[in-house]
Amino acid sequence: MIVAAYIPATINPTAITSPVDSTVQPVTTYPESDGRSLPPALDVYGLTHPGKVRQNNEDHFLVCALQRKVEVYHTSLPDPSIFGRTEGLAFLALLADGVGGARAGEEASRIALEHVTRYVSHSLNCYYTSDPGDDETFVHELEEAAMKVHQEISQESHDNPDLRGMATTLTLWLGVGSSAYLLQVGDSRCYILHEGELIQISRDQTMAEELVEAGVFDRTDPAFGRWNNILSSAIGGPQAAPKVTRVAQSLGSIGLMCSDGLTRHVSDERIKERLLNMKSARECCESLLQDALDAGGEDNITIITGRPAPQP
Repeated sequence: MIVAAYIPATINPTAITSPVDSTVQPVTTYPESDGRSLPPALDVYGLTHPGKVRQNNEDHFLVCALQRKVEVYHTSLPDPSIFGRTEGLAFLALLADGVGGARAGEEASRIALEHVTRYVSHSLNCYYTSDPGDDETFVHELEEAAMKVHQEISQESHDNPDLRGMATTLTLWLGVGSSAYLLQVGDSRCYILHEGELIQISRDQTMAEELVEAGVFDRTDPAFGRWNNILSSAIGGPQAAPKVTRVAQSLGSIGLMCSDGLTRHVSDERIKERLLNMKSARECCESLLQDALDAGGEDNITIITGRPAPQP
């Protein structure tokens, strides 16, 4: 069964957890941004599938907008409706690929998404009151958010014998105007298609990559495949090393996040081709999912794609 989320042109502040039959309603122009405002329209879609081999799905994803709204109860002002407008704070996409088997992996990925979203929401208050030219404090807060969830999952795993060994990857994209922040723990990937080139902006936190960097072998060595499925960093695992990368957002770029259930079967060249020819975020996700299933579908598959809504 596929679980999907669709965000139409005007982002809904609540995450959608089931398919919605709708079409993108693009806007005509993009107003000037102050650097910390949301784009007015996004074409975003996400889905998750257990694959063709596994009975359970340990992946979870979330696509949402973080917003705030002034609720007016009493006032002497002639037009209080002006305060009823919703102000967009940030666009948030998260993906977690649980490990630990059945209930443990599914629980770890669920906890990670729910808890880190809460921490990030609180951290945005720091972001919007800080110096726009200095975001080091905010980057540190994002890393701390991941570590808090890591500690919570580790404690839950210790206290509950049924959840022993649970852990999860965590890949989080936080878009705020012309800037975005990628938070990563584990090997769930994030790509950007920019000016026709596919760029992997995440780094696989696996033992294989650690050994390549240490010069033990290169990616063509048969040993690379044996170590590539062993995480060197995971939320709830023996070690968590959150990495935050600041990325400039562009109206002409397309983003993709995915679990390794996609990349173990579908090459970067095929991903690039799908993104270059995408008609909509939904169509692109569904086509990539079919590619992974046709190639074996040996793992859970989760895909999120997003771009500014195309102008007419």
